[in-house]
Amino acid sequence: MNVVEKLRTLSPTDFAALGMSDLAFVKPVMVEGKGAYAIHAADGTQMAVVGARELAFATIRQHDLEAVDVH
Repeated sequence: MNVVEKLRTLSPTDFAALGMSDLAFVKPVMVEGKGAYAIHAADGTQMAVVGARELAFATIRQHDLEAVDVH
């Protein structure tokens, strides 16, 4: 069975999980009344909160992840 045939046998849940370990998303949040940016794993687990959007993206890249912006 080739790769394409194997992909066709995956359930929607399994297919959605592909690449999850390589993604992180940035979400604006409020911390003690001030704007900040939360960094989340693809599964929604919060990993860090930083003060600047650019720092959030730099942190994600530093850990060899692909950043996704959430509005």
